[in-house]
Amino acid sequence: MTILVLHGPNLNLFGRREPHIYGHTTLAQINARLQALAAELDVELLVTQSNHEGVLIDFLHEHIDRAQGALINPAGLTQHGVPLHDAIKAMPFPCLEVHMSNIAAREVWRAHSIISPAVSGTVQGLGVQSYLVALRGLVGLLRDTPAAPQ
Repeated sequence: MTILVLHGPNLNLFGRREPHIYGHTTLAQINARLQALAAELDVELLVTQSNHEGVLIDFLHEHIDRAQGALINPAGLTQHGVPLHDAIKAMPFPCLEVHMSNIAAREVWRAHSIISPAVSGTVQGLGVQSYLVALRGLVGLLRDTPAAPQ
């Protein structure tokens, strides 16, 4: 089973950017924890981070026939990423939206996600655990869903 992990704009600054909101864990540390959990769950992760929406969309398109699911932290694209929303809707597999913070409890303009209607579910507000809970949840969802007839 192959799962995509997409980290949106500015998430390469985890550990430095607003540590009072996002903590001190770096993106490399988050990815290492995800890879360790993936090994435990016997799944493969393909991970990318970009500050450019098109790169994230290209990553989804590139793996449309290979992946069985995706975790996506759209970051600043959460409120304005219409092309990313459309790309997610085109995927034949479930995608989960992930946020380290609880976007509903932050600035009013952050509370509305245009990505949420395109995904199967959202995990937010748990810090680094948001990613780990989302990975466990997605793998469980995929393993509980019967394969479509060929």
